[in-house]
Amino acid sequence: MNLISICIISFVVLLLLSISLFLFSLKFLILDYVVFIEWELLSLNSNSIVMSILFDWMSLMFMSFVLFISSMVIFYSNQYMEGDLNINRFIMLVLMFVFSMMLLIISPNLISILLGWDGLGLVSYCLVIYYQNVKSYNAGMLTALMNRIGDVMLLIAISWMLNYGSWNYIFYMDFMKNDDYMHIIGVLVMVAAMTKSAQIPFSSWLPAAMAAPTPVSALVHSSTLVTAGVYLLIRFNSILNENLSLFLLLMSTLTMFMAGLGANFEFDLKKIIALSTLSQLGLMMSILSMGNYKLAFFHLLTHALFKALLFMCAGAIIHNLKDVQDIRFMGNLMVHMPLTCICMNISNLALCGMPFLAGFYSKDLILEVVSMDFINIFIFILFFISTGLTVCYSFRLCYYSITGDFNFFSLHSLNDEGWIMLKSMLSMLVFVIFMGSTLSWLIFPTPIMICLPLSLKLLALFVSMIGAWIGYELSKFSLGWLSNSLKFYHYSYFFGFMWFMPNISTFSMNYLPLMLSYNLYKNFDQGWNEYFGGQGIYYNLKKNSMFIQFLQNNNMKIYLILIILWLITLFLFLLI
Repeated sequence: MNLISICIISFVVLLLLSISLFLFSLKFLILDYVVFIEWELLSLNSNSIVMSILFDWMSLMFMSFVLFISSMVIFYSNQYMEGDLNINRFIMLVLMFVFSMMLLIISPNLISILLGWDGLGLVSYCLVIYYQNVKSYNAGMLTALMNRIGDVMLLIAISWMLNYGSWNYIFYMDFMKNDDYMHIIGVLVMVAAMTKSAQIPFSSWLPAAMAAPTPVSALVHSSTLVTAGVYLLIRFNSILNENLSLFLLLMSTLTMFMAGLGANFEFDLKKIIALSTLSQLGLMMSILSMGNYKLAFFHLLTHALFKALLFMCAGAIIHNLKDVQDIRFMGNLMVHMPLTCICMNISNLALCGMPFLAGFYSKDLILEVVSMDFINIFIFILFFISTGLTVCYSFRLCYYSITGDFNFFSLHSLNDEGWIMLKSMLSMLVFVIFMGSTLSWLIFPTPIMICLPLSLKLLALFVSMIGAWIGYELSKFSLGWLSNSLKFYHYSYFFGFMWFMPNISTFSMNYLPLMLSYNLYKNFDQGWNEYFGGQGIYYNLKKNSMFIQFLQNNNMKIYLILIILWLITLFLFLLI
C-alpha cells in the first residue's frame, strides 16, 4: 500500500462513518431512543465477562464529530506531513487514538472506560514525542505522568465499585449520590476528569503537549484527549453533590482566568491556541458544575469545530514560514495567504463569540445562564473577565500575524498553494459557520427562557469590545528601550508562565525526592555503610584469605611451626 492511499482510505472511511453516525444520532434524538448492548465475551463456570455498549444521541453525535474532525485532520496531514518517512506510522497512531476515544465514548462501564482512557494516554505519549528531541521527550513524559494520576483515580474507583457487584456505573447513579460512602466515586471521577481536561493544578501538560505535530494538536485539542474529562463528567453529571460542584466551579473558573491571562503574554502561535483551549475547557467544566450538562456538551461540540480549524490554520502558517512559530516574525499574512487568513479570522471570531458563528450560540448562552444563576460575585467577575481576555488574546494574535509588516526574511515567498490543506480547512469552515445554529435547534428544540435586564444582556458584548480594544493596544508593544513591561518583568513572567505551574509540577516533584535519594546515597552507600557493609566485609575477608594463602603457598616451615604451636596450645588447654 503506497503512502498516499492510507491517508485517503482512512479519510473516506472515517468521513462515511461520521455521516452515518450523525444521521443515527438525529434519529435517536428525535425519538428519544437509547440502545444498551451487552455482549458476552467469555463465560467461565458462573462468571461471565461482558462488554457493555451505550448508544444514545449524545454518544453518537460526539462520535460523529470526532470522526469528522479526524477525517479532515488525516486529509490535512497528507500534505502537512509530506516528505516524512514515517507517515504510515503517524496515520496508524492517529487511528489508534481515534479508536481509543470511540471506546471511551460508548462505554457505560468503568473497565472499558479505563481501556479507552489509558489508550488515549499511551498513544498521546507516542504522538507528543513524534519529533524526537529532548523538548518533545520532556513534554511527552509530563503529559504521560500527569495523565497517570487520572488513570490511578479510575482504578481506585473501579476497586471501590466492587461494593456494588457490577462496574456498569450507569445503573447506580442515584444511589451513589445519596450514599454517604459512595460519593467517594464522585471525588475520584472528578479528579480523573480534572487531570485529563487539564484543570488547575494539572494544567501544565496541555501547553507542553504542543511539541506534537500540528495535525495531532488539531485533533487532541479539539475533540479527543482534553475533552475526555469533560465527557466523563457529562456522563457522571448526577453524581456530583453540592460540595464537589462548588470545588469544581472554583477550579474551572480559575483555570479559565489563568489560561486567558497567560495567552496574552505568550508569543508561540501554537501555545496561544493551546491556552485558549484550556480557557474553553474551564468554561465547559464550570457550566457543568452548575448542573447544565447539555450546555457543556453543546459548547464541547462547537468548540471542537472552530478549535480544529484554528489549529489547521496555524499549521498552514507554520508550514509556509518554514517551521517558525513565533508570532513576532509574522505580519501582513493577509496579503500573502488570504484564504488561510479568512479561515483563521472566522474561527477566531467564533472563539470570541461573534454573533451567528458556532461559538456564539453556546458561549453567549452559557454567559446568560451564568448571569441568571445564583452564584457569588467572585465567580461572576471571573467569568466575564475571562471572556474579555479571550477576545483580547484573539485580537492580539490577529494584529500580530495578519496585519502590520512582514517580519520574516524579505526574500521568503509565501503562498496559499497548499490545496490539500486548504480543502480540509474550507470544509471545516462551512461547519464553523453553520453548525452552531443547527446544533442549538437540535439540542434545545424549546428555546431556553432568558430573563435579564438590558445591562446584563449587553454585558458580554461590552466585555468583548473592551477585550478587543485591549488586544489592539497590546499588539503595539515593541521590545525596545522604551518597553516599560521590562520594569514589571517578574509580574509578566508570573502571568505568562501559568502562575509557575510548569515549575511546580516538574521541579518541585523532582527536586526533593532526588536530593533525598542523593543524600542517602552519599551518606549510606558511599559513606560508613561502604566501610562496614558488604564492601568492607569483602575487603577484610579478601585480605585475610590472601594472607593465609600466602602462608600456605610459600612458607611451608612457618606453616608447620604454626601447626605445632596450635597443637601445643591445644595440649595446654587439655592439661588445664
